[in-house]
Amino acid sequence: MNKQRIFVAGHRGMVGSAIVRQLAQRGDVELVLRTRDELDLLDGRAVQAFFAGAGIDQVYLAAAKVGGIVANNTYPADFIYENMMIESNIIHAA
Repeated sequence: MNKQRIFVAGHRGMVGSAIVRQLAQRGDVELVLRTRDELDLLDGRAVQAFFAGAGIDQVYLAAAKVGGIVANNTYPADFIYENMMIESNIIHAA
């Protein structure tokens, strides 16, 4: 039986780590995890290259730039832009 290869983007965050815990209990999947240092989701070419060679069957997108209340209020456009770039790069490459 071939295991489904599942990429969880943002696996170190609160939501992503909960997804990983649940999926790991199944035993019938192979989790594919990359840290920010291993794969910069803001780099469209890097994301394309990753997906081209990884054989991913499913994607859970929990990655995001996050900050506290002050950072979110001070730099709202930066947060929106970076989060939309992450989403766009993954959707386009997947």
